[in-house]
Amino acid sequence: MNSELTAYITLICTSSVLNLYLFFYVFFNRHKYTNIAKMFLLYTAATTIYCLGAAFGMMATTVEQIKFWTAIQYVGMPFSPPLSLLFTMQFLGMKVTKKRVIALLTIPFISMVMVATNDWHHLHYRVFEVDPVLGAPFIYLEIGRWYVVHGIFTFSCLFAGFVLILAHWKETAKTYRPQLIALMCGQLVPMITAFVYLIGLTPPGVDPVPMVRWLATLFYLWAISSSRLFTIMPIAKDEIFNSINDGVMVLDDSTRLIEFNTACKKMFPQLNKSMFGTDLEQVWQGLSGTSIPFKLDATELHQEIGVTTAENSQRIYQVRTSLLQNSKNNKGLLIIFTDITEVKRLQVQLEHQAYYDELTQVYNRRAFFQKSEQDFAKAMKESMGYTVILMDIDYFKKVNDTYGHHVGDQLLIHVAKACQTQLQEGDIFARYGGEEFVFSLKGRTALEGEVLANKIRGYIEAHPLQRNENEGSIPVTISMGVAEATNKMGTTLYQLLNQADKALYLAKENGRNRVQVYLEHSLARN
Repeated sequence: MNSELTAYITLICTSSVLNLYLFFYVFFNRHKYTNIAKMFLLYTAATTIYCLGAAFGMMATTVEQIKFWTAIQYVGMPFSPPLSLLFTMQFLGMKVTKKRVIALLTIPFISMVMVATNDWHHLHYRVFEVDPVLGAPFIYLEIGRWYVVHGIFTFSCLFAGFVLILAHWKETAKTYRPQLIALMCGQLVPMITAFVYLIGLTPPGVDPVPMVRWLATLFYLWAISSSRLFTIMPIAKDEIFNSINDGVMVLDDSTRLIEFNTACKKMFPQLNKSMFGTDLEQVWQGLSGTSIPFKLDATELHQEIGVTTAENSQRIYQVRTSLLQNSKNNKGLLIIFTDITEVKRLQVQLEHQAYYDELTQVYNRRAFFQKSEQDFAKAMKESMGYTVILMDIDYFKKVNDTYGHHVGDQLLIHVAKACQTQLQEGDIFARYGGEEFVFSLKGRTALEGEVLANKIRGYIEAHPLQRNENEGSIPVTISMGVAEATNKMGTTLYQLLNQADKALYLAKENGRNRVQVYLEHSLARN
């Protein structure tokens, strides 16, 4: 064995040992690393098989042995570049799906089969024999059609990985750039060596790629030890930007649109890259048909806006703005849209449940006191008239007992709607409990309250509850007690309601279907 051949075998064995060491090092420490270590293990395993096959092939003495070890090389070599590309994609935060994996590994699998069965079809190597001048293990070969396909695919994978890394260089913090350097060298070393081999600048009859694999392996070992490769990854900023659930627009210092993320595109489907460089006012006109409902100034903004979508549905967004300033002192603006439509809908629903009676859909007792206490305090402070009316449906229990609770519920709804038709703006009307309802009338006297009460009483009496055609109608009457607040010190809304309750009791005692005004000396009038 001559010294030149010994040097070749030594270099290939060095690559084999270093790749095998790298494989076991990552394997035994895999619990410390992220999931990308799995793809790296496959890559180093394929590379190790490739180098070991090449080393044993350089020690072969017959063409049959050389073909056998070439077939072993192709168990690993065709898979190494696409696995390296997949590892790089994962490292940069790109999505690696099963379809992509299958697509990238299909050609390597075919190449492996082609080499193993080459004597039957000669599609990979048209000629594969011992070099007549140099002798074994040096080979003379002429490439076939599939070799061209395999070569283009291999080079494309290595080149694509290099371009991806280079594209993310600026987005990566300096702390993590050693990792990118290691990855770039892992793509460049075999790619350049293979290119030099294909144009005939390497020793004849020898594949130089496994001889230089040790160099790429050293770069990986350096990255693992110095910059925590696998432990902390420089996820690409565009992946983070587009994975944010909030919509984001980026403006330059002239309020022109320069970027938006995927979530923003979903919120505003009309957005497209042709709008880049366009003033936001013009962009917004195209999106909503209105002017911008928020200010674009130097102050940070938190505001809620309503937007009508292309499907004519109303969405509510919380808008936040924040100033941006880069290293060149150019200022821009970040606009963040958070969709709070469902939150607002739920909030409205909860507020409605908290303040409205479920059956009649008028204010409930809690809402009445919350709203009336404010009006009452203001009326007392400004010496305004303030009147409350308590109303009770006559013989309501009899209706329930006779027709059932379902009809009783219909009667409550009927009376509530009838009352609402007689109210003025500012009047507060609520269900007080059971068959009792309450009114508060700010700015009106007991006399005015009595007039309204009689108007409501007469309207309800004239409009009985209409049931089905065969069931007829149910007559309805009501009794009402009216009380007006006085300027007497210490009078409260609860005291006023107590007075109205006494008047209501008197109205019912006097025969029902009447209005009774509370008088200080217990004088009653119809």
